[in-house]
Amino acid sequence: MEEVDVEPSPMLIPSAGFHQRHLGFEWGPGDLLVYETNYKLQGPRTAGSPLVHVVRKDEDICSPILRKLFNESHLIFVGLQKIKEDVPSKNKKSQFVSISKNYRSVIRACMEELQHNAVSAQDGSLASQYGDQVSILLAIELIWNLCEVLFIDAAPAGSLLLHLLDWVRLHKSDVDARAREVLQSESPAQHQSYWDVVISLILQGRMDEARQVLSKQASLRAESSSVFKRMDVLLQTMPIFNPTGTQTLTEFDVKWRHWHEECDRCLQDNTFASNRHLETIVKILVGDEDTILEQKELLSTWYHFLVTRLLFTHPTIKPPDLHYYAQSSMNMFLGPRAPPEPLDIILLSAFEFDLHQVIKDCSIALNNWWFVAHLTDLLDHCKLLQSHNLHFGSNLREFLVLEYASGLFTHHSLWQLAVDYFDHCPEFGRVYLELQIERIPLDTERKAIKVLRICEDRQMSEQVRSICKIMAKRALRNNRLGSALSWSIRAKDAAFATLISERFLQDYCNKGSFTDLDLLDNLGPAMLLSDRLTFLGKYREFHRLYGENRFSEAAKLLLSLMTAKIAPRGLWMTLLTDALPLLEQKEVIFSVDQTYELMSCLEELNSGTKDSNTTDQEEDIESTKTELLRLALARNLAMAIVKEGTIET
Repeated sequence: MEEVDVEPSPMLIPSAGFHQRHLGFEWGPGDLLVYETNYKLQGPRTAGSPLVHVVRKDEDICSPILRKLFNESHLIFVGLQKIKEDVPSKNKKSQFVSISKNYRSVIRACMEELQHNAVSAQDGSLASQYGDQVSILLAIELIWNLCEVLFIDAAPAGSLLLHLLDWVRLHKSDVDARAREVLQSESPAQHQSYWDVVISLILQGRMDEARQVLSKQASLRAESSSVFKRMDVLLQTMPIFNPTGTQTLTEFDVKWRHWHEECDRCLQDNTFASNRHLETIVKILVGDEDTILEQKELLSTWYHFLVTRLLFTHPTIKPPDLHYYAQSSMNMFLGPRAPPEPLDIILLSAFEFDLHQVIKDCSIALNNWWFVAHLTDLLDHCKLLQSHNLHFGSNLREFLVLEYASGLFTHHSLWQLAVDYFDHCPEFGRVYLELQIERIPLDTERKAIKVLRICEDRQMSEQVRSICKIMAKRALRNNRLGSALSWSIRAKDAAFATLISERFLQDYCNKGSFTDLDLLDNLGPAMLLSDRLTFLGKYREFHRLYGENRFSEAAKLLLSLMTAKIAPRGLWMTLLTDALPLLEQKEVIFSVDQTYELMSCLEELNSGTKDSNTTDQEEDIESTKTELLRLALARNLAMAIVKEGTIET
């Protein structure tokens, strides 16, 4: 995009600068924050509380109705990206036109809903806001429709005027309402808007409807019925080009000129001099520009005047000649004193086939990137923007799509749509997504899982680890050990998994039971992430085997945890205590060798350095446990020796 070559209009910020301090600012995707610093414009630093002002907020993104526009256009955008690149663009023209119409239908649906809300709104300011949004969408749909005609459909001479007439009729729909009002009245021909309706229909090239309304007047005036019949013949015989017919453009042009000469002859012969309204109509038919300009109130816009002027002077206009007629029509209609509005300038640029100027002016005039991003994307697929690259690495289409998607990321739910837009920006899309995804507030676990799935699908391993660590720490702070362990495993964070495993074991020592059994019972290969997690998983497995009365397997697993030095030394006494019920079973569970190994572990534990912080009571408890274990081990050893000796003999 080029730099803005005009001075932007100033925006006053209430109370900003009141304290004569320097102002700072910070751009964001949806807002501009302006803040007062602690430095005066002159002199040393001053004390006080600086103010922060939100200067610009994208209100459209907060509108529930316009969110429908964003959601539905996202589906159209994704569908457009799936059109195969290897098919020549000429063969895809009908698809592109259909997609363009889909975009416009979404715009019109939102516009109708906004209009309904504006009428029913009780709050005046809210109704005004809806009205402003309707005006913006009207302008957007008007520009898009014209771009569809001139660039996407690229209508040739003959068909071009037909498309422009449809464009004007669609955006000048008040004629239909006035026509219904006149025709439904008791005496249509006497209605004050009767002739305005007839002339309005003719200005839009709707000759059959104009004849129908005109017939109401003819039936009342028998004395001048011949004059009305003559006008009816002129309107009926006006040639209209048929693109699907067999008639060539040259043949149509000859036929139209004959009709035009007939209209001119009627004017010169004063055929309609007896009725000033009919005389005005015949002057319009011959393309008298002064007469057409007199209908300014009925035309209302210069581009309606342009299309009407072409209809009655140059119906076979070729696309390259449009700019001349457009510029002169705007000058004639607005006059020297009325400066053109931004919309006028944008439409004129379109008639001049200056696509990049259209996009530039729309980017400046409109309050968000939705329109320029989607229109530019469609035009790029039509291969109409190939020659325009930006100096800073990305093409125009990608730049605008990235800006639009970045704005969506500021919304609490629309950020999910932005992901697909970034996916279809091959150069910088992934970089933008990585930066934006880290700024999403992970308010709930459900939202975190959504973000995580997006990152996992795109192999964004760094972001996956970051999200999992954040969620694991949050769960740990809330004492949700199962969730914390699950997130740390997902993050493959061995150190944090070790810390949480310690907390699980600590809880077990305090309460005598494990929490989150479903998670611990189904750790699988994930338990190999850290030694402490491995011990936790295996220790829980020991308890499960014991609960299922699979004592031999439980005893073997318990012994392996101690002899393989997997169990932390601080838990050895707990593990040995867990062995007591197995040692006291009537059936011998531990073999002689296993009993010796348990005895060795007990002696190693007792030979270690005593904790100086241990109280006398705790020492007595430990001493009692040791004596009980020694007694149980000795009894089990005797029983095991007898059993094994009996088996050998």
